Amino acid sequence: MTESEELKRWNTRFGADDYVFGTEPAAFLARQRDLFAPGQKVLMVADGEGRNGVFLAGLGCDVVSVDFSAAGLAKMHKLAATREVSLTTIQADIANWSWEGGPYDAVIGIFIQFAKPDLRAHIFRKMQEALTPGGLLLLHGYTPKQIEYGTGGPSVVENLYTPELLSTAFADMQIDHLAAYDAEIREGAGHAGISALIDLIARKRGAAAA
Repeated sequence: MTESEELKRWNTRFGADDYVFGTEPAAFLARQRDLFAPGQKVLMVADGEGRNGVFLAGLGCDVVSVDFSAAGLAKMHKLAATREVSLTTIQADIANWSWEGGPYDAVIGIFIQFAKPDLRAHIFRKMQEALTPGGLLLLHGYTPKQIEYGTGGPSVVENLYTPELLSTAFADMQIDHLAAYDAEIREGAGHAGISALIDLIARKRGAAAA
């Protein structure tokens, strides 16, 4: 699928009235709310319709949400207005984006498994580079077992995460939490049912910014 075809697919998917993955944050992110404080600068990678970025804006974070779908960003602004919060949005193809605006106190990717291995390696590297020393990286997605469940996510096994893959990709960081597990999730029509999930919380080495 070409870039223009992929963009058209997501614009069509996000163009419906309903929020594909619901309007509430991913359960993983909601569980980590105590890691965030008002004023923290947070980058949301491929934030879709904005449920996760809007959640963090509601906690008082200074959120920058990036996505390449204009339809998704329009839904994001609508949701932010409903929740009476604000965030900065950037329409960009993450493969070619300059990753400006940093450094960030936290960089987050929630179900961003559209990326094939080469692009994924680029994204993971840029996520780390965008962090301030001591900054947090949060990643949440599916393991290959998810293909058996078929309750969301890509059908291409090479796009999925394993603990070994993530521990290698983020070996230069302090890994605070890395776990693969099965859980029932209900996050819109796009993520519904028993799912094979994986979570990573890691910290960029070095002293936190003063």
